[in-house]
Amino acid sequence: QVQLVESGGGLVQPGGSLRLSCDVSGRIFRINALGWYRQPPGKQRELVALARNGGATTYAESVQGRFTISRDNDMRTVTLQMNSLRPDDTAVYYCYAATQSRAFTAVIDNWGQGTQVTVSS
Repeated sequence: QVQLVESGGGLVQPGGSLRLSCDVSGRIFRINALGWYRQPPGKQRELVALARNGGATTYAESVQGRFTISRDNDMRTVTLQMNSLRPDDTAVYYCYAATQSRAFTAVIDNWGQGTQVTVSS
Protein backbone atom coordinates (compact mmCIF):
# COMPACT_ATOMS: atom_id res chain seq x y z
CA GLN A 1 0.00 0.00 0.00
CA VAL A 2 1.14 3.51 -0.82
CA GLN A 3 -0.11 6.56 1.06
CA LEU A 4 -0.05 10.16 -0.14
CA VAL A 5 -0.79 12.89 2.41
CA GLU A 6 -1.30 16.44 1.14
CA SER A 7 -1.22 19.72 3.02
CA GLY A 8 -1.27 23.43 2.31
CA GLY A 9 -4.53 24.21 0.56
CA GLY A 10 -6.81 27.06 1.51
CA LEU A 11 -8.32 30.40 0.54
CA VAL A 12 -6.15 33.10 -1.03
CA GLN A 13 -6.80 36.39 -2.79
CA PRO A 14 -5.98 36.83 -6.49
CA GLY A 15 -2.29 37.51 -6.93
CA GLY A 16 -1.42 35.65 -3.75
CA SER A 17 0.66 32.53 -3.17
CA LEU A 18 0.18 29.09 -1.68
CA ARG A 19 2.49 26.13 -1.20
CA LEU A 20 1.21 22.55 -1.38
CA SER A 21 3.15 19.61 0.02
CA CYS A 22 2.71 15.87 -0.32
CA ASP A 23 4.44 13.12 1.66
CA VAL A 24 4.61 9.66 0.07
CA SER A 25 5.03 6.53 2.18
CA GLY A 26 4.46 2.80 2.08
CA ARG A 27 5.80 -0.20 0.23
CA ILE A 28 7.81 1.46 -2.52
CA PHE A 29 10.72 0.11 -4.54
CA ARG A 30 10.88 3.07 -6.89
CA ILE A 31 9.02 6.33 -7.43
CA ASN A 32 9.05 7.02 -11.17
CA ALA A 33 7.26 10.35 -11.05
CA LEU A 34 5.63 12.75 -8.60
CA GLY A 35 3.20 15.46 -9.51
CA TRP A 36 0.05 17.43 -9.06
CA TYR A 37 -3.29 17.33 -10.84
CA ARG A 38 -6.35 19.47 -10.23
CA GLN A 39 -10.08 19.27 -10.82
CA PRO A 40 -11.88 22.59 -11.19
CA PRO A 41 -15.60 22.70 -10.34
CA GLY A 42 -17.62 20.94 -13.03
CA LYS A 43 -14.56 19.96 -15.05
CA GLN A 44 -12.31 16.93 -15.53
CA ARG A 45 -9.10 16.34 -13.66
CA GLU A 46 -6.09 17.87 -15.42
CA LEU A 47 -2.33 17.80 -15.12
CA VAL A 48 -0.75 20.75 -13.32
CA ALA A 49 2.89 19.71 -12.99
CA LEU A 50 4.90 16.50 -13.10
CA ALA A 51 8.48 15.75 -12.01
CA ARG A 52 10.05 12.58 -13.42
CA ASN A 53 13.17 10.74 -12.37
CA GLY A 54 16.21 12.39 -13.89
CA GLY A 55 14.87 15.87 -13.28
CA ALA A 56 12.54 16.38 -16.23
CA THR A 57 9.46 18.45 -15.41
CA THR A 58 6.23 19.16 -17.25
CA TYR A 59 3.82 22.02 -16.61
CA ALA A 60 0.37 22.83 -17.88
CA GLU A 61 0.55 25.84 -20.16
CA SER A 62 -1.83 27.76 -17.90
CA VAL A 63 0.55 27.58 -14.91
CA GLN A 64 3.88 27.92 -16.73
CA GLY A 65 5.97 30.63 -15.09
CA ARG A 66 3.71 30.87 -12.03
CA PHE A 67 3.94 27.41 -10.44
CA THR A 68 7.07 25.46 -9.52
CA ILE A 69 7.26 21.78 -8.66
CA SER A 70 10.10 20.37 -6.57
CA ARG A 71 11.12 17.10 -4.94
CA ASP A 72 13.26 16.82 -1.82
CA ASN A 73 16.46 14.79 -1.54
CA ASP A 74 14.82 11.61 -0.25
CA MET A 75 12.46 11.81 -3.25
CA ARG A 76 9.40 11.10 -1.17
CA THR A 77 8.09 14.63 -0.76
CA VAL A 78 6.84 16.82 -3.56
CA THR A 79 5.86 20.46 -3.26
CA LEU A 80 4.05 22.86 -5.54
CA GLN A 81 4.79 26.55 -5.08
CA MET A 82 1.93 28.54 -6.59
CA ASN A 83 2.42 32.24 -7.21
CA SER A 84 0.29 34.89 -8.92
CA LEU A 85 -2.81 32.83 -8.29
CA ARG A 86 -5.91 33.54 -10.34
CA PRO A 87 -9.58 32.70 -9.76
CA ASP A 88 -9.38 30.06 -12.51
CA ASP A 89 -6.79 28.20 -10.40
CA THR A 90 -9.60 27.32 -8.01
CA ALA A 91 -9.82 23.54 -7.83
CA VAL A 92 -9.25 20.46 -5.74
CA TYR A 93 -5.55 19.65 -6.09
CA TYR A 94 -4.45 16.02 -6.01
CA CYS A 95 -0.99 14.68 -5.34
CA TYR A 96 0.11 11.91 -7.73
CA ALA A 97 2.85 9.29 -7.50
CA ALA A 98 3.82 6.65 -10.06
CA THR A 99 5.41 3.83 -8.10
CA GLN A 100 6.70 0.28 -8.31
CA SER A 101 6.51 -2.06 -5.32
CA ARG A 102 9.31 -4.30 -6.64
CA ALA A 103 11.78 -4.35 -9.49
CA PHE A 104 10.37 -5.32 -12.90
CA THR A 105 6.75 -4.87 -11.82
CA ALA A 106 4.06 -2.66 -13.25
CA VAL A 107 3.98 1.04 -12.47
CA ILE A 108 1.00 1.92 -10.29
CA ASP A 109 -0.79 5.27 -10.23
CA ASN A 110 -1.42 6.52 -6.68
CA TRP A 111 -3.50 9.53 -5.61
CA GLY A 112 -3.87 11.68 -2.55
CA GLN A 113 -7.23 12.58 -1.03
CA GLY A 114 -7.18 16.08 -2.52
CA THR A 115 -6.87 19.54 -1.00
CA GLN A 116 -9.07 22.52 -1.87
CA VAL A 117 -7.49 25.67 -3.26
CA THR A 118 -9.82 28.65 -3.61
CA VAL A 119 -8.70 31.92 -5.18
CA SER A 120 -11.20 34.66 -4.48
CA SER A 121 -11.42 38.21 -3.26
